[in-house]
Amino acid sequence: MKIIQYLDRRGQIHYGALQENDSALRIEGDVFGTFNQTAEPADLHKLLVPIIPTAILAIGLNYRKHAQESGAAIPDYPILFFKGPNTLQNPGDPIRLPAYLPSDQVDYEGELAVVIGKACKNVSPSEALKYVIGYTCANDVSARDWQKQKGGGQWCRGKTFDTFAPLGPCLVTPDEIPNPNRLSLRTTVSGQVMQDWNTGDMIFDVPALVSFLSGSTTLLPGTVILTGTPHGVGMAQNPPRWLKDGDEVTVEIERIGALSNPVEREKLV
Repeated sequence: MKIIQYLDRRGQIHYGALQENDSALRIEGDVFGTFNQTAEPADLHKLLVPIIPTAILAIGLNYRKHAQESGAAIPDYPILFFKGPNTLQNPGDPIRLPAYLPSDQVDYEGELAVVIGKACKNVSPSEALKYVIGYTCANDVSARDWQKQKGGGQWCRGKTFDTFAPLGPCLVTPDEIPNPNRLSLRTTVSGQVMQDWNTGDMIFDVPALVSFLSGSTTLLPGTVILTGTPHGVGMAQNPPRWLKDGDEVTVEIERIGALSNPVEREKLV
């Protein structure tokens, strides 16, 4: 099932199930509990992020070729950082280049996002996928100057500006993606293909990540795991290809769909 979250014309938020003809049927109930697909057509006024995360856990340097282009050693353990709920952005809504704390080095990172469906702790890799409710596309937008030069050695400042975590367009349940590490992933910027690779290049695959992140730590339903980005980021181009006002970024993952967001400069009031 492909699950969306949407706003209807009365301003109410619902879940829906996408159909083959790109229409949707309204879902009743809690997608993290008991729910069912109704026969009622979705009054889809605006597409929203598929779910509101309880936490956003992000992994850095998790593709072999991306580690190579970054000049970094292969890590012994997954590199974890956090993104705040303020970073969420809906499909179709703009990524805003920060102006108050200005950056002219904002980068795209197309990623597979994993959503935890039920609480888990100390899960083995062999059991990890049983706790996954679905998968979606993500863009781990990053201000590289704040990440690397101005962040005091921590990544979070450069990763947590408003709109820096677009998610969508839908949440795809595991029955449609039996192996999340066999998916093609492509990122385009204003029509130019920048990333075109496969999730099979992950250093730590999805079961390993869920197991590691649940170690001595409870992952709550709604936890979103950003699994890292493949090679081809703007920082690694010669010259670097930073996002600019007027761009559009699209992250497309096999079996999920395409997440597109325009880019604009933050407007200061």
